[in-house]
Amino acid sequence: MSTSTPTRFAQLAAGLALHSALGLAPASAQTKPLAANTLTVRVDKPGAPIAKTMYGLFFEDINFAADGGLYPELVKNKSFETADHLIGWKAIRGGAALSTYIVSGQQPISVTNNHFLRLTAATASPDAGFLNEGFRGMGVKQGAEYTFSVYLRRGPGAVAGLNVTLEEAGRGGPGPEMPASGQMLAQARISGLGSEWKKYTVVLKPTATAAKARLKLTLDGAGTLDLDVVSLFPKDTFNGRENGLRPDLVQLLKDMQPGFLRFPGGCIVEGRTLAERYQWKETIGDVATRVPLINRWNTEFTHKFTPDYYQSFGLGFFEYFQLSEDIGAEPVPILNVGMACQFNSAELAPVSSSQGPNAGEAHSHADDDPTLEVFIQDALDLIEFANGPASSPWGAKRAAMGHAAPFNLKFIGIGNEQWGPQYLERYEPFAKAVKAKYPGINIVSSTGPAPEGDLFDKATKRLRELKAEVIDEHYYAKPEWFRQNVGRYDNYPTTGTKIFAGEYAAQSVAIGSPDNKNSWDCAISEAAFMTGLERNADKVVMASYAPLFAHVDAWQWTPDLIWFDNLRSYGTPNYYVQKLYAANRGTTMLPMQRGDNAKNGQDNLFSSAVADDAAGEIVVKLVNYSAEARPVTINLQGAKKLGKAGKALVLASNDLNAVNSLDQPQNLAPKEASFKVSSANVAYTLAPHSFTVLRIPGKR
Repeated sequence: MSTSTPTRFAQLAAGLALHSALGLAPASAQTKPLAANTLTVRVDKPGAPIAKTMYGLFFEDINFAADGGLYPELVKNKSFETADHLIGWKAIRGGAALSTYIVSGQQPISVTNNHFLRLTAATASPDAGFLNEGFRGMGVKQGAEYTFSVYLRRGPGAVAGLNVTLEEAGRGGPGPEMPASGQMLAQARISGLGSEWKKYTVVLKPTATAAKARLKLTLDGAGTLDLDVVSLFPKDTFNGRENGLRPDLVQLLKDMQPGFLRFPGGCIVEGRTLAERYQWKETIGDVATRVPLINRWNTEFTHKFTPDYYQSFGLGFFEYFQLSEDIGAEPVPILNVGMACQFNSAELAPVSSSQGPNAGEAHSHADDDPTLEVFIQDALDLIEFANGPASSPWGAKRAAMGHAAPFNLKFIGIGNEQWGPQYLERYEPFAKAVKAKYPGINIVSSTGPAPEGDLFDKATKRLRELKAEVIDEHYYAKPEWFRQNVGRYDNYPTTGTKIFAGEYAAQSVAIGSPDNKNSWDCAISEAAFMTGLERNADKVVMASYAPLFAHVDAWQWTPDLIWFDNLRSYGTPNYYVQKLYAANRGTTMLPMQRGDNAKNGQDNLFSSAVADDAAGEIVVKLVNYSAEARPVTINLQGAKKLGKAGKALVLASNDLNAVNSLDQPQNLAPKEASFKVSSANVAYTLAPHSFTVLRIPGKR
């Protein structure tokens, strides 16, 4: 998600019925379909190839998408390195059983991890300790294993150990008078403490499932104990990785068969200031040494004020590359172009090549005035990190993290959603430097947040003059905008620069409204619009819905593709639209026209077609945005070796306000059945308000 506030946008300008569950009659042949509903697919005159990257994913850490979501660490602020060092932590009974507690920097674990929690108890007490609330609680499952680890150092006194308890939260909530205990789910004791920092590990196995558990740490005995890097991590991760990701969420992504994964955003790439920008070099290496950063969405919206929203970077650039590999998607990292968010500080890095003593080196969040050369060097180093041999400086860092083979990076984004001359004057030297060293890299460029207007037109014109490979366009609008703009790319140039529809989503109420829903009206309108993307596959090579994830208890922006809580997750109707397109991408565009030469979308009938040469099938996508069943005849002109049966996948609902939920995740999901194919003229009845995918055995 790379939008800022609702105000900014104000300133910018049924499928084939298959099962009785749909409540529709079985599909039947029509004796004489209306001429207006005859669709001719020119199987004998194929168009452009469909890019493997055509349908993909846009990830941004908004809505607790990373920490508290895809990244399954259960402890919030595990290293006490946030600006408010005790975010997520509360002393039991306000610290009544402790003599003192303080976040200290005296002889820390490392230079980057330079804060820790020091607890002192004058007398032994079961309440001498702290609780961690997790990310809107901790979701744990009965019988599953969770690795607890912590760095400890014993100070003066006779502390004999640390008691570790996983429990359900008490009724008092996470206030200053947090209750001392709830129902115990698991417990362990750490002993053998020493006077030097040492890592300790135990495994906790809950006796019950809880969506809102918490972690309780108490001193065993009186005296002083230092704690740091407190972690509670599930053993059940995708592919069983030690620092892996939440498996149900990754599986939802993999099931989409995405062509690419764009990361890490979004406005977090820019930051509210340059000091708060996303710096990929600080997100790799030992997880314990990664310095957290304020999430720029934490206080952006008054309707979801979340000052506790930080990025731990446990999910960093190495993990993003690894995730891309795991789900079979091309990685598309987006880097800062030397501009902070233009809707916040609009801070700019100097374009001048007058390099300071640190130009070209990695900068920390504290650096105030990095030059453009610093940002360019970060990009060059990233490409080496991804693609360089293990013998290269940055390739060696990748290899040290466990991936000796290159990631085969093909795309890199320069800037997120910047606009105006400030962007173009930074983009040009940036792109020139990248292409000079890595001519095979495809660069994704920006036209800003609006899909039209003077700034959009000027950026598009200049980027095409510079022979940019891919231009990123964004649009958030009401559902009707998507149906009305299905022909957006019909008249775009067929040669030269290609298009990345990098962020789009229909907004049921208004752009940025907290009342937006992932309704069927939004999803079917997006499905209609996507027929226009597919019909223009010679111009559009990438497209992704945004945002991707949202925690039901901690979201900032809606609508979103996938929703989850601490234990469950579900795909929205929009998710299933995206999945049906990506899983039925095909290999070659097939021209398609109405019998009366009507435009795509006329009379609320939208269509596109592709050949899937690998499967030996013709794939036709049909959207009926009307309240009536609609007969259509599909004329497969020039098709060869037609089979006798095809497969239909249908998303349909008579209720345009229908949504999915955690309790009803399949309320609106595709239905599948086979159908007969007797000739090159295939007649069907489309259900009211439906999106239908027909796969017909046949070759071109």
